[in-house]
Amino acid sequence: MKNVLLLVHDDAGQEARFQAALDLVRALGGHLHCVDVTIPPMPAGNPYDGAADAVLIEAAREREDDNKAKVVARLAREDIAWDWVDTTDTLAGGVLESATLADLIVLNRRLDSIAQPDMRAVVGNVVMHAHKPVVAVPEALTNFALGRALVAWDGQEACAATMRACVPLLSLAEEVAIFAVRNGNGGADPAEAAEYLSRHGIHAQVRIIEDDKTRPDTLIGKEALDWQADYIVMGAYNHGRLAEVFGGVTKRLLSESKLPLVLGH
Repeated sequence: MKNVLLLVHDDAGQEARFQAALDLVRALGGHLHCVDVTIPPMPAGNPYDGAADAVLIEAAREREDDNKAKVVARLAREDIAWDWVDTTDTLAGGVLESATLADLIVLNRRLDSIAQPDMRAVVGNVVMHAHKPVVAVPEALTNFALGRALVAWDGQEACAATMRACVPLLSLAEEVAIFAVRNGNGGADPAEAAEYLSRHGIHAQVRIIEDDKTRPDTLIGKEALDWQADYIVMGAYNHGRLAEVFGGVTKRLLSESKLPLVLGH
């Protein structure tokens, strides 16, 4: 897990993404790949408005050029390896185009201060198509703490694959907990997940509760708070008690979680 992809775009979530990416690259001894996305304006739908569209595109590029200059100046002062690519696309499209060799992708969950860009939709698109772990951080994040990692376990392949991919990250944690809800849905037992991690030198505790009535996202949030987790690892958009199809657990956590989410599909 050495190649960390950072979405660069002048929005309210950029600072949180930037700080999280720096922390992750340093901790992992990795390389930062910056993808600066200029979003093209919506076409006017009028054949006589081509000149206006061109003006809007140029204005968007100028804003991103100014943003790039500021971010590059900051990167020059950091003790990390990095590179940069510019693209004009949707946010998800620009990230996916550059994600082939990424090990980890840094985005935001829903932004609190603005409605656009719709980062929840961006995360959903990238998670579904990149097949790489995506870190979705809150807008207010100032650093990515690595100490306590909570794995929200439902025994399904999306969760298992995400956990496997995140072994290098989990190896840096001081404590790892595997949280599961007994509901009779089958899937791999959380004890098996703990045993798998132990073979990588990660000695995780297993935390199991019985609850058929409370929403899974509520249970995950409460457990993360009670256990004082620093981030949550989970499968996304998958059938299961702790990871449901879009519109369920993943969507609500992307809207409400105060902790970084590490999501995979």
